[in-house]
Amino acid sequence: MVTDLTAPAPTRPDVAAIQRRTVRLLFVTQIIGGIGVTIGISVGALLAARIAGTAVAGLAQSAGVVGGALLAVPVTRIMTGYGRRPGLVTAYLVGAAGGVLVVLAAVTRQVPLIFLGMLLFGGGTAANLQARYTAVDLAEPARRGRQLSMVVWATTIGAVAAPNFATLADRTTRGWGLPPLAGPFVFSAVAFTLAAGVLLALLRPDPLLTARRLAAADAPDGLGAAGGSATGQRGAGMRAAWRVVRERPAARLGIAAVAVGHLVMVAVMSMTPVRLGEYHSDAAVLGAVGVVLSLHIAGMYALSPVVGWLTDRLGRRPVILGGLAVLLAGCAVAGVSGHHTAGLSAGLVLLGLGWSGTMVAGSTLLSESVPTAVRPSVQGLSDLTMGLAGASAGALSGFVMQAAGYPTLTLLAAIATVPLLALALRPAPVPAPDEED
Repeated sequence: MVTDLTAPAPTRPDVAAIQRRTVRLLFVTQIIGGIGVTIGISVGALLAARIAGTAVAGLAQSAGVVGGALLAVPVTRIMTGYGRRPGLVTAYLVGAAGGVLVVLAAVTRQVPLIFLGMLLFGGGTAANLQARYTAVDLAEPARRGRQLSMVVWATTIGAVAAPNFATLADRTTRGWGLPPLAGPFVFSAVAFTLAAGVLLALLRPDPLLTARRLAAADAPDGLGAAGGSATGQRGAGMRAAWRVVRERPAARLGIAAVAVGHLVMVAVMSMTPVRLGEYHSDAAVLGAVGVVLSLHIAGMYALSPVVGWLTDRLGRRPVILGGLAVLLAGCAVAGVSGHHTAGLSAGLVLLGLGWSGTMVAGSTLLSESVPTAVRPSVQGLSDLTMGLAGASAGALSGFVMQAAGYPTLTLLAAIATVPLLALALRPAPVPAPDEED
């Protein structure tokens, strides 16, 4: 895979125009992708529980998280060699294929098929997550947090409404002869395909390749094309990414913030629909899940521009600590809510807000802590770590809930924040000159 660094680098005014156009395009596709991901996630655990039982529901839900994590590796390899556009398009198309397989699993009631489908469905999540990094490839340093958060926030428009579309999708596809809860995944597959088509047609010029050409043009003679190309092609795998992260404390904190925040959120969120199903009828549960998850997703995304502004204004580390505090509050409120839907809604809103703080500040800190040449691989490593952390939480959540109950699950999720708290409170070392990008 070869990155062309010989093309002329755009002028700085051109870069600003490219960045504005890129962020606007990502804003639109994040709305579409957010609908695709969320409408499927909102019923994934319920569908798995109907086919294979409550304990397995968490495993099936976590398969989507694992898929998003594992797909981050080949997607970032594509991006390293060819740019952001082909990587994002590939991820969305894989997610669409996964949605189709989940529909087939619902029709045939084949447990292995729903696991495979959910695994590939994670491609939509991988694309949505990588889009936030695409937004900062050409961003000015003082605006990185805000640019990243704007793309994260765009997911709100589609994702908040998506769970409430589940009932409409289910009703519509039942008329086609599909079983209950299969319809949302049909809608997801269509949304992912549409997002892939828009990006394939319009994400030009590629922001990552443009950033590399700029870096090559600004580098000292002899180090631009040669050094940057070599690093970008041969040295930017997962091993190189891990070496870079291990040597940079700020990058380690960024990855840890993203991973732990996601772990806590997934652990509690994935079992909340099942919790609601314990005291709602089949006719009412989709409506209750739609309301609760819509509020949760609003907490995740609606205030992300404010979180991005705070990240640029106050610094990355204070926002990470604030996100941790809100996550702990969310676990406490959800854990003591009993069977009160309003209490569960409040707890999940707080979980969403805490996740936003750790995600936006952690992703911004990570992106600016590593050189451009290895940035996609480091970002892929972060998404892989985040996905595996969330998958572990999702896989165990069903068993914990069945054995000890929902309150115990929220307590264990809160305890999981302790290592990140210790890391974030450590004194920040002064970066050496050779650690700067």
